[in-house]
Amino acid sequence: MRIITGKLKGRQFTIPKGLDVRPTTDRTKESIFNLIEARVFMEGTIILDLFAGSGNLGFEAISRGAKHVTAVERDAQNVKQIEKTAKEFGIDRQMRIVCSDVQKFLSGMATPHHFIFCDPPYDYPFMDEIIEQILSENWLTEEGWLMLEHDKYKDFTDHPNCTFSKAYGRTIVSIFQKHPVDSK
Repeated sequence: MRIITGKLKGRQFTIPKGLDVRPTTDRTKESIFNLIEARVFMEGTIILDLFAGSGNLGFEAISRGAKHVTAVERDAQNVKQIEKTAKEFGIDRQMRIVCSDVQKFLSGMATPHHFIFCDPPYDYPFMDEIIEQILSENWLTEEGWLMLEHDKYKDFTDHPNCTFSKAYGRTIVSIFQKHPVDSK
């Protein structure tokens, strides 16, 4: 895995064998951040990374100017790996890593984030519930984006808050906003 651009550009990190992760590919990751940078700024933002896995998206966000990332991951081994990599990159003070189930985390006190990355397992049964919870509670700023990675078996293009949906290989990225502006 590598950081594509920003202050950590070119830095690499490994994912030890045995970790239960499905890292976002470089192609999809670059597309996600290009979407953000084409429409809004990353500089100084507050990010929530749900189903953080290896921490890949959070590391890239900090590299590109995010102020702070909260990474939520339930697997303790993955959490240790994210902590280790953040320390190696010298960004551990910009990250809060929470070892928790995402639904349990979202049932806590909501704080608004500029961007929420959500990359659950493709067969995750509560995807719709998570979307609604994030949109209806105070998890997003008024202009914030929820960026959900999913597969072709889920289609959110008719969701009233979905402002963008595009396939990148077998991964589809759908963007949701509390107050969508027609940007399709």
